[in-house]
Amino acid sequence: MATLTTPDYAVITAFLLISFFIGVYYWRRQRQKSTEAYFMADKSMGVIPVAIGLMVSYLSAVSLLGVSSENYMYGTQYAVINISYGLATPFAAYFYLPVFFKIGTASAFEYLQKRFGTATRLIASFAFLLQLLLYTGVVLYAPALALEATTGISKTASVIGLGLICTFYSTIGGIKAVLITDVFQGLLMLAAVVTIIATAAVDNGGLDRIWQIAGNGSRLEFDNISVDPTVRHTWWSLTLGGFFTYLSLYSVNQVQVQRMLTVSNLAAAQRALWWSWPMASIMSLTLCFSGLAIYAKYHDCDPLTEGRIASNDQLMPLYVMDTLSDYPGVPGLFIAGIFSAGLSTISATVNSLSAVILEDYIKLLCRVRNKELSAAASVIISKILALVVGLACVAVAFLTQYLGGLLQAALTIFGVVGGPMLGLYTLGMFLPSCNQRGAITGFVLSLMFSLWIGFGQPKPPIPRLDVSTDGCRSNNTFMYRNDEEPLIYTNLHYEQVEEDKSYFYLYRISYMWYCPLGFLLAVITGSLVSWTTGWIFRESPAEIDSALLSPIVGNRIEKRREADKYRSTIKFN
Repeated sequence: MATLTTPDYAVITAFLLISFFIGVYYWRRQRQKSTEAYFMADKSMGVIPVAIGLMVSYLSAVSLLGVSSENYMYGTQYAVINISYGLATPFAAYFYLPVFFKIGTASAFEYLQKRFGTATRLIASFAFLLQLLLYTGVVLYAPALALEATTGISKTASVIGLGLICTFYSTIGGIKAVLITDVFQGLLMLAAVVTIIATAAVDNGGLDRIWQIAGNGSRLEFDNISVDPTVRHTWWSLTLGGFFTYLSLYSVNQVQVQRMLTVSNLAAAQRALWWSWPMASIMSLTLCFSGLAIYAKYHDCDPLTEGRIASNDQLMPLYVMDTLSDYPGVPGLFIAGIFSAGLSTISATVNSLSAVILEDYIKLLCRVRNKELSAAASVIISKILALVVGLACVAVAFLTQYLGGLLQAALTIFGVVGGPMLGLYTLGMFLPSCNQRGAITGFVLSLMFSLWIGFGQPKPPIPRLDVSTDGCRSNNTFMYRNDEEPLIYTNLHYEQVEEDKSYFYLYRISYMWYCPLGFLLAVITGSLVSWTTGWIFRESPAEIDSALLSPIVGNRIEKRREADKYRSTIKFN
């Protein structure tokens, strides 16, 4: 297997230095005098940088490696999820985002305190904190592991280098440095993926030839309309499940909401959200096609079956080293793209979690003690928190290597928390009659249910499409499963695994349904508990500030209140 050369390391070093100096530049140019400047850039960001930031923070390094291997192994049905992005964008832009702009604080969880009280805010923010910290550790470690196996870069050096540089520029530069580096990193990510497709097109005689090879290998699938929820990817699971997943990420997620609050007004934030949709779809579809490009290279000699790699996530870096190592610096450009995807996610975590800890815990504790933090003290504490969170991400990344199967579990938790969280905010914004008891009960029960079906074991194996080793030098091939000894195979094709009906039904449900199921359970349970407890305790529904309700609900209530006030005035006169 080819290894990196001096020009490759030069390209990677240049990329890391550019990210480093962007943080220095914004630290020297604009010293943050308040947490609004540090966490929301004084609402001075442009629409396009924020749109790119929304896109790249959604696509992690795990996504960059995973989407390509998904299309290589299971076909193109996953590409249908892009339809859900367009369906969810108007809901996020016009039903949820206006509420956060009316509140205008760095922490999205302050809404929950205003609507449902302090206990709800603390429960939700704590769940978010643990989920994002664990996920970021995986985002930092998993690509480093894949790159070590295929390029020779030490995973320890990758984790420490990326973690420290990202922590540095996020700490001193604030959200503005994070968003500007997102633009630079997004361009590198796109360049890396386009390079793979262009190389495959040249080697195979055009894009149409790649498409033809994929068709011959049964990789082209867009018409699975099965209504069976246990089928992994169908039109229904990808459009409906993708709709709720996208909505949970772009409507109520602290990372994305905080980014959208860095522009000057609501209309600009809505434009940024609309722009991020085609950007995310273009990147997603490009990644899907890159999986077909890689399949065109290995369609007659699968590297996993042959034993050259131990994980499907190593397909993309292996392809780069096999095809581009003769061009000095080009593999380095690709690795810089992988690092870019990792840095964008980690920097988002560092900035967002420091904002949550400051606003939801430290300032809240100060108010309980009748103390108030000064602006200068808040900024200093924010930077200390960013440093601590960054170092914690590095520590969690190293702990991840001892957790074995929890790698996949950490990716699952990113989805199973999103549904209950979306349900919690929906209860507050769309159901004025919902109370604190209902909100907390609905969120906790939904979260427990989602974690149960997401992590419940045993789960059936995922059927993989056939692969061939006819073009390999030897017919005796082997592959690694987990950390076991290599298993010897003499057959050259995988047989599709039939679904085992003996598995518990909920464990067989597609992961794309976790988010909508969690959302529905939170909303239904929260509504029923609110109605029941209101009836038991004879409580009249509290009058809710219309600013805490979605415009579609708040405007109707305001009109009703004005009509009632007008009728009262007429009756009094």
